[in-house]
Amino acid sequence: MTDLSGVAVGDELPPVSVRVTRADLVRYAGASGDFNPIHWSDRVATGVGLPGVIAHGMLTMALAGRVVTEWVGDPGAVCSYGVRFTRPVVVPDDDEGALVEFSGKVSELTEADDGSRVARITVTARFDGKTVLSRAVADVRLPKE
Repeated sequence: MTDLSGVAVGDELPPVSVRVTRADLVRYAGASGDFNPIHWSDRVATGVGLPGVIAHGMLTMALAGRVVTEWVGDPGAVCSYGVRFTRPVVVPDDDEGALVEFSGKVSELTEADDGSRVARITVTARFDGKTVLSRAVADVRLPKE
């Protein structure tokens, strides 16, 4: 677990890279109940103007959240988390999948009513060199020192 006692604005979180495969999309569809064919059929995806099969937005959001939860060590410490979707993650029909890279940075520190600190983390998600999420922000309650 990361020592969070000296967290300061500007601190960078350890990056997380994830390969998303078509098999991951199938598993996520089963878990979420989202069986929209744009997440498994190239024919349907390209037929509606997409460049190919795309990852579920909520899957991408969840994977981006890992950079925060792995850093803080306790998913229950995340007070809020939100994103806007800007670009899809296109997942090829191969064994390698799509490489999505996530990073985070402490952009603000505030004090909560109970005296603990809350870190605002700005998360960046990149696929193919381009950001796929915007306004990705998590507020995390840090352990009391």
